[in-house]
Amino acid sequence: MITLNVNGKEHALDVTDDTPILWALRDVIGLTGTKFGCGKALCGACTIHLDGQATRSCITPVSLASGKKITTIESIGETEVGKRIQEAWLALDVVQCGYCQSGQIMSASALLAQTPNPSDEDIDNAMSGNICRCGTYPRIKAAIKNAAKA
Repeated sequence: MITLNVNGKEHALDVTDDTPILWALRDVIGLTGTKFGCGKALCGACTIHLDGQATRSCITPVSLASGKKITTIESIGETEVGKRIQEAWLALDVVQCGYCQSGQIMSASALLAQTPNPSDEDIDNAMSGNICRCGTYPRIKAAIKNAAKA
């Protein structure tokens, strides 16, 4: 049994220590906003925050999250930065198919929380692990810049 703090709530889970956080969130807790993409931490669709750091949940075992705070897309809008990111995403119509967007938003929120006025290089570095097959990268970058100014 392991206890995870997810979006401010404690969850006691009967999973093995090596269970990826992604599957604990989706299959056990029922939070399906975090997406499975590649299973190898290469695409960013599974990005969550672990104590405020953008983390790929598909390869991170629950044992590493014990005693830490997990934030998912379901509650990122409750943070000031997350709310600004979501508003910028909507204002600039960033989303196309939408599959990668929860991971994109989580990475962008972590960036702005750590670097309130990111340079283009900061944005490129922070977002480089998030793949968008629809190619919305210019709108993502513009939304991050708008959220930083808000």
